[in-house]
Amino acid sequence: MDDVFHSGKFSHGKQVGQLESALARYTGARHVIGVNSGTDALVLLLRACGLRPGDGVLVPAYSFFATASAVVLAGGQPQFVDIDPETYAMDPAALDAAVTSRSRFVMPVHLFHTMADMAALTAVARRQGLTVVEDSAEAIGMRRGGVHAGLHGVGGVLSFFPSKTLGALGDAGAVLTDDPRVADTVAALRHHGRTGRTLNNFPAISTESALPGANSKMDDIQAAVLLAKLAVLEEHIARRAELAAAYTARLRDVPGIRRLPLPRTTARRPDDREMRDDRDVYDGEAYGDGARETYDDGDAHDDRDVYYVYLIETEHRDALAAHLDGQGIGTEVYYPLPLPHQPVFGHLGHRPGEFPHAEKAARHALALPFHPDLDPGDLDRVCDTIGAFLATTRTTA
Repeated sequence: MDDVFHSGKFSHGKQVGQLESALARYTGARHVIGVNSGTDALVLLLRACGLRPGDGVLVPAYSFFATASAVVLAGGQPQFVDIDPETYAMDPAALDAAVTSRSRFVMPVHLFHTMADMAALTAVARRQGLTVVEDSAEAIGMRRGGVHAGLHGVGGVLSFFPSKTLGALGDAGAVLTDDPRVADTVAALRHHGRTGRTLNNFPAISTESALPGANSKMDDIQAAVLLAKLAVLEEHIARRAELAAAYTARLRDVPGIRRLPLPRTTARRPDDREMRDDRDVYDGEAYGDGARETYDDGDAHDDRDVYYVYLIETEHRDALAAHLDGQGIGTEVYYPLPLPHQPVFGHLGHRPGEFPHAEKAARHALALPFHPDLDPGDLDRVCDTIGAFLATTRTTA
């Protein structure tokens, strides 16, 4: 923080560059571009990938609103796809059936604690001629086949909203990509379309603009906070896994709970493996042009889930949430309305029943208190309160 105040460069400065470099090493991305939010990261990524006005972008029907709104803000048309009820992510078979002549992109979302089936989704995309970009806003630390979320297609994003696994003190985000042209374009778009070196460059205000960009720069105070928190990210991820296991052990046999988030994968921590190449800060020039990172132990197939949210499903979701609130226990509904049924998309004409798995999740899913500092006694109290309420509900039903 002192460096930020002493430098007088409060946005788009040295701390942002250091964070980009650190995130590149952590994720294995050849290019990381820091921006002001996960939403803007999606918008800029889609624009940089060549989205044209009216292009169809296939997105899951169950996600945070920004997944679809970013498509609209970038000039595209969201096309909704039902989800796999086990992962809450886009269902590959439903994707295949949803492609139209207008479709040009597919944007899977990695939600809550696990990734979408990227092998199956990218296979559909190749067959259908679609460009793959990932809404990996929640997925820092998640990997499939040793590849970090956001790097299975042309690019992905990270959100550093305060509640995220790696959270800032306000809004911040980043774009991940291995494509230097996409990186160059995103870097220009985030700073009013200015090209060349603008990061940590005071005269950049006089740099020519080659694109109709935006003011999507990251603040250095947020970058400094994220750098400090990145140093303990693996400890927080491990703690989240412990809390998830404790919740599951307590709730797995509770009548009335339809579903718990079971881990599909395990992997060693990234710092247990030695990367063979270095990443450097993105400053408007190509860097890290070597092959994607490999590891000296030859273990290239590591898969890893990371618990961002602990979600249960119950038919008594709303009543349970109200009861917990009355006991001073906060919960969150992820998400109360499928994206196709949001009022802003009413003109698309989607009807109830079109996306059955998304609609079921919207009725039944409830997120429980979940953060690395959660006390075991508080976790026990949450579980005891849930068990007692559902037992009473079952008795009186």
